[in-house]
Amino acid sequence: MRGIIQVVAVIAIIQGLGGFIGRMWFGNEWGFLHRLVELPLPAYLGVALAGVVALVWADTARKRDRG
Repeated sequence: MRGIIQVVAVIAIIQGLGGFIGRMWFGNEWGFLHRLVELPLPAYLGVALAGVVALVWADTARKRDRG
């Protein structure tokens, strides 16, 4: 289950950063997220931050289970 969470977290980081960088410097969003929802610019960073938090959480839980 944590493996799935890690994959989704990495995808969220990529989509968040892609949307932010694309709109900030190139004028249009990159990735797939903008096709699903219309987000303001800071929300893309929020998506990336949520992905980082989920990735760190899954990694610490895996390390805690290993002992």
